[in-house]
Amino acid sequence: MTPNIRSGQDRIYLAGPMSGIADFNYPAFKQAAEQLRAKGFHVENPAENPPPENNDWCQYMRMSIRQMLTCDMVALLPGWSQSRGAAIEQEVAAQLGIPVHMFDDLLQREAV
Repeated sequence: MTPNIRSGQDRIYLAGPMSGIADFNYPAFKQAAEQLRAKGFHVENPAENPPPENNDWCQYMRMSIRQMLTCDMVALLPGWSQSRGAAIEQEVAAQLGIPVHMFDDLLQREAV
């Protein structure tokens, strides 16, 4: 049974590939956030965070995981499984009981 997603109440964290992708894949993150926000969801988008000093990957991941921990669920963007960071985020969420969904599946569901 899939739990209801409450528009405007549930915080959704976006996880997906960034490293090694043009513009750090920010356009895909921005588009995903816009699509979910248009449906009335509160979206936490790590691509909207300021880059850490020296673009340090570990600092960015620490900041992103803290942000993810404030959320009710995680939406995985396409290509997430090839991303070391998104795989870590998925594993942390799963281990802590934070529901993890594919972005496309969330986009097709209606908020209640």
